[in-house]
Amino acid sequence: MQKTLKEIAGIIDGEISGNPDIIITGISGIREAREGDITFLANPKYLPLLEKTGASAVITSREVKEAPKPIIRTDNPSFAFAKLISFISPAESRRPQGIHPSAILGKDVSLGRSVAIGPYAVIEDSVSIGDGCVIYSGCFVGHHSKIGGDCVIYPNVSIREQVTIGSRVIIHSGTVIGSDGFGFATIEGLHHKIPQVGTVEIGDDVEIGANVTIDRARFDKTVIGSGTKIDNLVQIAHNVSIGNNSIIVAQVGISGSTTVGNNVILAGQAGLVGHISVGDNSIVMAQSGVSKSIPPDTMVWGYPAKPAKQAKRANACVQNLPRLYETVSELKKKIEELEAKLK
Repeated sequence: MQKTLKEIAGIIDGEISGNPDIIITGISGIREAREGDITFLANPKYLPLLEKTGASAVITSREVKEAPKPIIRTDNPSFAFAKLISFISPAESRRPQGIHPSAILGKDVSLGRSVAIGPYAVIEDSVSIGDGCVIYSGCFVGHHSKIGGDCVIYPNVSIREQVTIGSRVIIHSGTVIGSDGFGFATIEGLHHKIPQVGTVEIGDDVEIGANVTIDRARFDKTVIGSGTKIDNLVQIAHNVSIGNNSIIVAQVGISGSTTVGNNVILAGQAGLVGHISVGDNSIVMAQSGVSKSIPPDTMVWGYPAKPAKQAKRANACVQNLPRLYETVSELKKKIEELEAKLK
């Protein structure tokens, strides 16, 4: 890589402050950067690092007016940096080309243009796969499932029967979509399986991390809305409905028949009971246990989850319990002494 700061500003639609003719030869993090590198600073709390970084230039937000070295101001430094990396160093991946001889295709399979299917993948009867899809080795797609265009299905993904997946969906290794919902009827101490005859529907532009499980509905469908991004190791139970553009972070568990709105963030290890709703634009903070429905535009935290400000006040009181215990013990001792004198 060798570009001037002016060329880079053109790539990321930024505004230069400083010498536009500086030559940039590398990309790095702000702490690791050396002379010739460009880096970025998105969080204002790291502003002091502008003085310390060895980088020759920094991508910042438009709020940064002055800096000890050349900067490129942008609307979103993190996104601009990602765009620059994609432009300078596009990901090199060896995608399958064509249909591998060891892949197994059932009857009446419909393949769009330029579909690639890797070794030992199994595509069952009456599956439809859209243009430009890439299905890596060891994947399974069950009968009558539909996959839209330009999807990437990484190795060892299982997509069960009659599942519908939109376009431009990315599914990472080890994920299982459409496994049976966890439903049992207990009679005289024995657990009898309840058939799960619904399906799963995934919208466009969804990304699903590694080892995620999304259960099929008991009836009707489990839904993941368009633009939603799901991290690794997430469990989504039967008949859950997740809206558009939500973020589900690692190790979240969502119980059956819960509805999650649009633009919701469920942070790491949050757990949601079944049959509740989480309103649009809400945030569930990490390790929260959600036992009741959450209205829109609300941030909750704790176990059981409460509005974040209330939960933080309660937690502050808990942190003071040792000191409160000592105070009560001292008061108790003084009261006993006074009672002894009165007697």
